[in-house]
Formats: sequence, structure tokens, C-alpha cells
Amino acid sequence: MFWDSSAVVPVLIAESRSSEMAALLRSDKAPAIWWGSPVECQSALRRRRREQTLSPAALSAALARLERFTEDVDVVAPTNRVRDRSGAVLAGHPLRAADALQLAAALVWGDDRPAGEVFVCLDERLRLAARQEGFDVLPERL
Repeated sequence: MFWDSSAVVPVLIAESRSSEMAALLRSDKAPAIWWGSPVECQSALRRRRREQTLSPAALSAALARLERFTEDVDVVAPTNRVRDRSGAVLAGHPLRAADALQLAAALVWGDDRPAGEVFVCLDERLRLAARQEGFDVLPERL
């Protein structure tokens, strides 16, 4: 399965979808992420700290979990192919640049044959684009 950062963050900190995402991750024998996903996860975690919805200790623990997580996953590197594919993604979908890179990385990971591949995501716009590209999207419902 290819994991968008929106689905990784609930594995790192307690959120409403945490148990569901953790169970899904445990079932994934070969999770994959985009090279920039750890930065996106750090951004989300540090934003929560700035908003004071995450304690310093919880932030530290989440960052340690993120580091362990990134050691155990397949990472799609920032190649010219991903960059070029993200341009094509933007031509077909109203996404932000980071989301286009996520989806392009997933397409490269799936060798541009997403049928039967799973894209795990909690962002509605990115879920729709991934589905339109041919991925099976989990969780089934938001």
C-alpha cells in the first residue's frame, strides 16, 4: 500500500482515526511512502505543537515513531520521473503541489499501473484524484 502523510499522522499521535490506521498499517506487508512524506508529517506534528494541541513530550514521542516508521518503509525517491509525473497529475486534478507529488510518487511506485494497488489517504481531494487515476483507496469511507 502507498501511504499519504494524512494517513501516517494518525499512526504517530492519538486522533479519531488512529486505531483504524494503525490496524491497516499492521496489515500492510510492504508500506510505501513518498520521499517528502516525513517532512509533511513533521509539519503536521509541529503545527499541532504550536497550536498547543500536542505536548512537548507527545511531540518528541511522535517524532521518534516517525523516525522508526520511515526506517521500515519503501521510499519513492525524488526523481525526474516523479517530478514530470506530478506535472501530468496537476493537469488532470485540482491538487496542491505537495499532493500532486504524493500522487505522482504513488503512480511511479505502481509503475503507472494503479489498478489493484492501494492508496491510503484521509484527504478528500487527494482520495478523489487517486481513485480517478485507478487506485483502490482506503479507508473506504472518511
